[in-house]
Amino acid sequence: MPSEPVTRAARSGYHHGDLANALLEEGLQLTRHGGPDAVTVREVARRVGVAPTAVYRHFADRDALVAAIALRIQQQVADRMRTVEDARAGGAETPSARARLRAVGLGYVGFALAEPGWFDVAFGSATALPSDVDPASLPAPLATLVEVLDDLVAEGDLPAAAREGAEWPCWSTVHGFALLALRGPLRALPRDLLWHHAQQAVDTIIDGLLAPR
Repeated sequence: MPSEPVTRAARSGYHHGDLANALLEEGLQLTRHGGPDAVTVREVARRVGVAPTAVYRHFADRDALVAAIALRIQQQVADRMRTVEDARAGGAETPSARARLRAVGLGYVGFALAEPGWFDVAFGSATALPSDVDPASLPAPLATLVEVLDDLVAEGDLPAAAREGAEWPCWSTVHGFALLALRGPLRALPRDLLWHHAQQAVDTIIDGLLAPR
């Protein structure tokens, strides 16, 4: 059985000192449609054009490689959340924190629906964080959410007393909806109806969070 053609990265090689980035880029390509199970040290090395032993100079094992890929994807999720947020601005006027909260929530769900393989790598695996990542640091999507919630307090829409822990029901809502849409009873719905329900879910949690107390 003929082997799969090598990728562009493998054919053109990589810049000296940038092997780690080349490995991560190939890992991203593998996981985009195959999820975390598509990553093996041997296959990533083959696609880059190096021996498998070269991978271990940058990543302790396969789990460390997958964890580093997951961090890259989480940053992409946060970037999409911010892109959706910016698109809601409607020009020069700065959107309210409430509008931004809605935008980041829908951006999270939108990423899951558009990139289910990557979403599974970023949030569906139990892979530990790389050893050089600060354990106290927040995943990029959560950091984006926290920033918007803090802005709600600053703008007077959310009482300071209600701020503590508010990120968890918000994140649970969009993450739970994404899982229901990808693997649960919502997966057979037409995309326009699915998106309507996503908006309902996000609006409901925001209305509950900001309801007068």
